[in-house]
Amino acid sequence: MKKQIFAGAMAAVMALSMAACGGSGAAATTAAASKAEETTAAAESQSGEEKKAEVSFETIKPGKLVIGTSPDFAPYEFYHIEKDGEPKLAGFDIAFAQKMADDFGLEVEFATMDFDGILMELQNGSIDLGISGFSPDPERQKVFDFSDIYYKGGQSFCVSKKNLDKYKGFEDFKGLAVGAQTGSIQYGLAEKNTPDANIIGLPKVTDIVSELTTGKLEGAFMETAVAEQYAKNYPDLAIAWEVPYDTEGSAVAVKKGNQALLDAVNAEIKALQADGSLDKFVTEAQELASDDANVYQGQLDENGKVKAESEGETTEAAAETTKAQ
Repeated sequence: MKKQIFAGAMAAVMALSMAACGGSGAAATTAAASKAEETTAAAESQSGEEKKAEVSFETIKPGKLVIGTSPDFAPYEFYHIEKDGEPKLAGFDIAFAQKMADDFGLEVEFATMDFDGILMELQNGSIDLGISGFSPDPERQKVFDFSDIYYKGGQSFCVSKKNLDKYKGFEDFKGLAVGAQTGSIQYGLAEKNTPDANIIGLPKVTDIVSELTTGKLEGAFMETAVAEQYAKNYPDLAIAWEVPYDTEGSAVAVKKGNQALLDAVNAEIKALQADGSLDKFVTEAQELASDDANVYQGQLDENGKVKAESEGETTEAAAETTKAQ
């Protein structure tokens, strides 16, 4: 009987001892895991702080990246009419800007305006960046900083398809109406290549295409990707030839002296080029812009709706405006 009691007592002691050992091991494991979690959390926090420091810059609105763009420049930027009938900003500039803001941990805000107003708003401090197919030409670089090239394009001269065989060179346009977007590189190319033409500056590329296809303009200067897109959607439009230009490509415009933001933009461009994102944005935008029936290029009305079709600025009025500038 005593043996049984002793044996039972010993068994109980051994059980308690084993339980104690097990409890001690679990406690040690829990403590180690807790310590590891703390170390990991600290490392992640430090990594997050370092990442945040890499894109540490001021924006005009806390938590937002305000970007100026002119949505009349498909496939760069335009409105696509969604299935519910609502216009949505689209284009590879828009996709690029959205991705950049996301990676910066900021909310993107697009400020849409006519092209020739973007750089003025940037200089005034109303927007953080100008993203609208800007070419970083030497004159602009005197006033603004520009990122690395994120899209390499070219410049083209367009005519009505029926006149493709009629014109052989720029010298044929002496005294004739030639169009280009006001405030653009293309306007400067018009002055350089067709100095004897009647150069008409219009605020939107859509106006230029309309005037060209209706015979009010004999020729027009356009960015190549834009010209190719319009040629797909307007059978009467054709690219006559490429226009020589030293700075072939688009860059992001940044206010002069904002080096931190410029560095962050350049780092983002490098990353998106490396992983193929920018090429993907271009392909998707070109496909979407080909859906001409659901593409709108221009400004929306005060209610955020597509403006009713109305007769745009006439060539005669534009000519008077150009003379006054």
